[in-house]
Amino acid sequence: MVGAAGYVSPRHLKAIQDTGNQLISVYDPSESLGILDQYFPEAACFSNFESYAEYHNQKNNLDYLSICSPNHHHFSQICWGLENGANIICEKPMVIHPEQLERLKILEQQSGKKVNTILQLRLLPNVSLLKKEISTREIGKKANVSINYVTARGNWYFNSWKGREEQSGGIVTNIGIHLFDLLIWLFGTVEEVKVNDYSRKKISGFLSLERANVEWSLSIDEGDLPLECIEKNTRYYRELLIDDQSYRLDEGMEKLHTACYREILAGNGPGIIEAAPSIELCHKISAMAAG
Repeated sequence: MVGAAGYVSPRHLKAIQDTGNQLISVYDPSESLGILDQYFPEAACFSNFESYAEYHNQKNNLDYLSICSPNHHHFSQICWGLENGANIICEKPMVIHPEQLERLKILEQQSGKKVNTILQLRLLPNVSLLKKEISTREIGKKANVSINYVTARGNWYFNSWKGREEQSGGIVTNIGIHLFDLLIWLFGTVEEVKVNDYSRKKISGFLSLERANVEWSLSIDEGDLPLECIEKNTRYYRELLIDDQSYRLDEGMEKLHTACYREILAGNGPGIIEAAPSIELCHKISAMAAG
């Protein structure tokens, strides 16, 4: 694993453990790796990537490389993993820049390995049922959809790499990748994109998709949380409305990484082709927002 001291790594550590696998080694420039004691205390630890790479060059024992590092490192670390004979399990977004995907396709073919990514909203039980229902709808009749996606973040966010657009891709890519992947997965290809309002903490717009017209709103501002979240002391609210019928997307999220790992280990994980449309859309929306 690379990036084991990060925010999302505990979900990956638990998924590795829950699927009966072993974590061989960890690379992270941070030395705050006490979380490993709960899962894999015997894992070899490195704070220098060159030492980490040399360790595996000698042992040649990688089956999977789990990437939980900051977004701007994903591309180079995926390349390294493929070149060293590992399948990849990469946190979203797989890459920030769409053109990097073509290089990964070539490396995949050369290595015979696969780049998998984590797109956990697809595995929510109510979403799986919704996907089946939408597939039976009349062709050519678009649904009217709105989605309000709030994941509140504190002041720390903009003092970290996440708040630097060149490293995270901005909130559209870093936070919104799940939202846009879900919309494309449910409602088909993108036909039209509009950005209505944009600020550092929030953005909204319109999408015309193959099977839906979508008004969307994405925010990390806690002021956008509804009263019910404040009363429950929760910092997220994700609601999808389809023809005025509500679907909540914020229940059961904590278990989805293990479900993603099971799909990946069974050979069914989303790869480069599946990840590409939302990465391309996020890149386009960010460019439009930047003016």
